[in-house]
Amino acid sequence: METLMNGPSTRNLNALPDIATLLKLTQSLAALDAILSPEWDFRYYSFDATWAPDSMMASMRNGSGDDFFIWFGKPGAAIKGFAHEAAMSPYRGGKKSGIFPGLVESLPAEFGYMLTEPAFVSEDMTFLIWRGVLDHEWKTGPLEFPAGADVDGSEDLLRHLDGDPEKYQAFASEYFEFDVELADIQKLFDQVPLTAALVESISSEATTLDEIREDIVEIGYPLG
Repeated sequence: METLMNGPSTRNLNALPDIATLLKLTQSLAALDAILSPEWDFRYYSFDATWAPDSMMASMRNGSGDDFFIWFGKPGAAIKGFAHEAAMSPYRGGKKSGIFPGLVESLPAEFGYMLTEPAFVSEDMTFLIWRGVLDHEWKTGPLEFPAGADVDGSEDLLRHLDGDPEKYQAFASEYFEFDVELADIQKLFDQVPLTAALVESISSEATTLDEIREDIVEIGYPLG
């Protein structure tokens, strides 16, 4: 697995990009996954540009019970994550212990949607991060972290949100068993409009643009 040190996490919030950059990055990750896996069920990253009126949603599911959801709305953006084996899991100690103290108590009211939307499964949470449109930094609650490394799983689950194409390249090679050219990944990170030739270059011609066009439109990634 790619190196995680110094990547985004609740204890390294400065490694997360600003809201606008994060939105485009998560669209790019979803588009890359769509190219490498035409079947949605096997994708790691997804994005819905028409999730709800005035809002969009990015998500990650690793197939092992861990996930995150990022809601982009008028108030800003919020990230809710769940790592089921983390020390801060609501199932810590082998029983239903509840959301870790401090995670949600300071969440601004305008981000309350993160706790009420059923799709986000708010009771399954190990980290919660938010940033208002006027904020200059990402925030979390006043947490007293237990001893240990990556106790909430955020360092692992958010590792690709620093926009490092080499990390995604290593991930795609392992997860999808595709060797994607770094230059092609960078093109999508730069939001170069997607063409049939670029799709074929990334997928080694295993996927065509026509096969995933509807998905790309849903993601909101630009088409050439």
